Amino acid sequence: MKIEKLSRITEDLLLIAGSGTLAFFIALALTPWFTKQLYKFKIGKQIREKAVSGEDSSLFSVLHAKKSGTPTMGGLLIWGTTIIVVVISMILKKLEIFDHSLFSRNETWLPLFTLATCGILGAVDDIINVRGVSNKKGISVKIKLLWLTIFAALGAWWFYSKLGFSTIKIPIPGIEEINVGLWYIPIFILVIIATANAVNFTDGLDGLASGLLILAFTSFGILAYSRGLLILAALCIVIGGAVLAFLWFNIPPAKFYMGDTGSLALGATLGVIAMLTDQTLTLPIIGFIFVIEALSVIIQLFSKKFFHKKVFKIAPLHHHFEQNGMKEWTIVMRFWIIGGIMAVFGTILGLLTIL
Repeated sequence: MKIEKLSRITEDLLLIAGSGTLAFFIALALTPWFTKQLYKFKIGKQIREKAVSGEDSSLFSVLHAKKSGTPTMGGLLIWGTTIIVVVISMILKKLEIFDHSLFSRNETWLPLFTLATCGILGAVDDIINVRGVSNKKGISVKIKLLWLTIFAALGAWWFYSKLGFSTIKIPIPGIEEINVGLWYIPIFILVIIATANAVNFTDGLDGLASGLLILAFTSFGILAYSRGLLILAALCIVIGGAVLAFLWFNIPPAKFYMGDTGSLALGATLGVIAMLTDQTLTLPIIGFIFVIEALSVIIQLFSKKFFHKKVFKIAPLHHHFEQNGMKEWTIVMRFWIIGGIMAVFGTILGLLTIL
């Protein structure tokens, strides 16, 4: 019996690791062609004149002037690779080469739908920003929030009414989960919008968001597998593998940037996976840096509106450190270290509530 169980675990791990490795090499192989297309169609990064929190960012513009024109929309490579791997798994299952497909109604339909849908929203935003359609710098914040809210509300309704989700697990061993009833719907909406925007805010330095996303998706892959969600675990590692290939070219000096098509899609998908694995309150621990970055923007906006002064030189927080003279790569590495520690802590905490 123990040998059979060990054999099953080995097969599961081979599926998970193999899928992630395949995603990494596919993304790695596609990158030269993909980058060439971005240059061909002049999908270059535009350096903003104002910070996320609204203040003048002239110093930021000076610090990042050399990045102007570097291709953006690299997120297309990430979620495009993920879809390619899913399709390959479907073909292999149909040919009876593999026992599992990564396209599972119970486990991966919703994350994949989120990844593609929010990826398209982000792509439209990136194109408008780059092309300057109607003299606009991307989709307005209000429209983007409205779209995300509608999307999250539909997801919340599906989770609550169709899948029967209505409880929130407290990440403390021995404490029972809380049945929040209808409150599950606004909580779900808040998690998706907050995570999507938090990752978007964090994507401001070469390699910062991508490194943290690898840690987060790996953590949730472990938690998903521990809950018996094999296919979801494999999808998490596939996304992580694709992001790892992206990071290979995103470390300084970056060959291209993720763009909103990457940060919004990956952030929203991370939120959905947290809800699917019933690790809603573990998410802020695993994604600690994302939370801190988002809070810095909220604090800055609140302080400016009610006290007419800034708490940070510029928000999000990584730009505050940058304007204080800290080197970009130093900030990224230190945020990675903190993010890694918190991801390990959050994963252990999550496992203690599952096992």
